[in-house]
Amino acid sequence: MKITDLRCAVIGKHPIVRIVTDEGLYGLGEVEFTKTYLKPFVLHFRDALIGEDPTDVERVMLKIRQRGSFKPYGAAVSAIEHALWDIAGKAAGVPAYKLLGGKVRDKVRVYNGSIRRKRAGDRPEDYAADVKWMMEQPQNFFMIKQGISFHSNMKDTIEGFHYGVTQKKAGYHGAMDQGVISERGFNHMLDCVIAMKEVLGDKVSLALDCGPGWMLPDAIRFARAVEKYNLMWLEDMLTGDYVPWVNPQAYRELTTSTSTPIHTGEQIYLRHNFKELIETQAVRVIGPDPADIGGIAELKWVAEHAYMHSILMAPHGTANGLLGLGALINVCATLPANYVAFEYPSASDPWWNDIVIGLPKQVVKDSMVDLLEAPGLGLDIDAQGAKQYLLAEDAGFFD
Repeated sequence: MKITDLRCAVIGKHPIVRIVTDEGLYGLGEVEFTKTYLKPFVLHFRDALIGEDPTDVERVMLKIRQRGSFKPYGAAVSAIEHALWDIAGKAAGVPAYKLLGGKVRDKVRVYNGSIRRKRAGDRPEDYAADVKWMMEQPQNFFMIKQGISFHSNMKDTIEGFHYGVTQKKAGYHGAMDQGVISERGFNHMLDCVIAMKEVLGDKVSLALDCGPGWMLPDAIRFARAVEKYNLMWLEDMLTGDYVPWVNPQAYRELTTSTSTPIHTGEQIYLRHNFKELIETQAVRVIGPDPADIGGIAELKWVAEHAYMHSILMAPHGTANGLLGLGALINVCATLPANYVAFEYPSASDPWWNDIVIGLPKQVVKDSMVDLLEAPGLGLDIDAQGAKQYLLAEDAGFFD
């Protein structure tokens, strides 16, 4: 089998990868809807892939893996890798998880980071009402993740929140503010945590997506201040999101200063850049994204390495879309006992549910997702239904 074409079309807001072969099989991969601009980065790899056997996934990846980078530029490589596994599974007639070593669980646990409505504001009562609404959703998620501090609007809406520079109209997703947090800002965050925990109790767990942007002394003080609330984790306080470095030494000082679990990793590309973070036990939880780290095989390698160092695994995935959901389900079915849950992804538009084939009507039941048993990553796109969302330049995407 040989690759005859690599195509990419932005459907809705998601760049979708389609690898075509000379035997009629094709594979699909998806990029987060926050990265519509990555289409040319995907197509940059076209000449390198044509003529290769897509079922030799690692051999193909060796040609392109070094051309990626930290979020967002690892996404192009990652989506191609997903499409390769999709073809490999279809060629073998088995779900992709069978080719990754086989499943260790029949259902995969997920948590809520993406199914939400616009919050009324950034006051404690607004956060309390928001988590109450999330608790009442039919998925019955065991855990909710909420954004605070630099990963929320409170840095703008709470007067005097911090002493750093605030970016205005930066024009892109993930613009980074940072600086020393004021006493007023610090106490406001604590009040929001207290308000949320009063609603959630011990029925639904709470994690906080915090940054990045914190200075280390503030991060230490806050992590200690919330210890009594038994949070699942504090995420991306020092680095994360679109920060192209890791800073394990600072994370280790933060982690060893508190009993509150510290989490990071969504922006990190390749196993090599997790090495020091894991081997120095700089965090308690890592959260690589299969659509940014370099693919699902890369994520599995990192999860196994983390397992040997007693570090928990909770993959990121909030904007990965429904095809991205298929990739997450397949890889997380194979992960070791340090696996907690993955962040359940959403798509850019509600009509995605009408054009993706292979998902049950209710995907999440009691925070669990069934495995996809169709070959490959288990999902497909209804070409006829999707054509109405294609640009004229992508008219031949499904041919």
